[in-house]
Amino acid sequence: MFFDDTTYDIIARGTILTAVAIVYVIALTRIVGLRSFSKMTNFDFVITVASGTVLAGMGRATDWQGFGQAAVVMFALFAVQLVLAKIRKTSDGFEKTIQNEPVLLMIDGRFCQKAMDETRVARSDIIAKLRESNTMNFDEVRAVVLETTGDISVMHGESLDPTILEGVRDLREPESA
Repeated sequence: MFFDDTTYDIIARGTILTAVAIVYVIALTRIVGLRSFSKMTNFDFVITVASGTVLAGMGRATDWQGFGQAAVVMFALFAVQLVLAKIRKTSDGFEKTIQNEPVLLMIDGRFCQKAMDETRVARSDIIAKLRESNTMNFDEVRAVVLETTGDISVMHGESLDPTILEGVRDLREPESA
């Protein structure tokens, strides 16, 4: 591709094609916007992982056709993400179809066992996240939410505005009087 000597060609291809690919991805990111590599939704996460794989493929291309094909795939990933983000923003029905719902795992210091069972999140996973968030006591915990991306959010403090939990699925059994 660049040199007749195999060793030099491998080094040149790896270095030059990876550099060109990174500049290309930066250009796409600047065009599409900061959201390109966010993890706001499960779809964003998939696109981010796929982009990394395609970028590696661009750096490993053995000819210009392979590099070009990977560049087209990268463009397609960014384009699909952009289109889906715009549709999600305007259509609640579409968003519900492609987006997971966040789930309440803990509320006011109490574990939501049904939600933990359904989402297959272990008590030890939640406790690890509580430690990460510098929670000292269960009674400090206002809510723990398994987000659509698989991340776990911990909210602690004096009180919790109910708006923060809008759209979060609550699997607790209704309390009987």
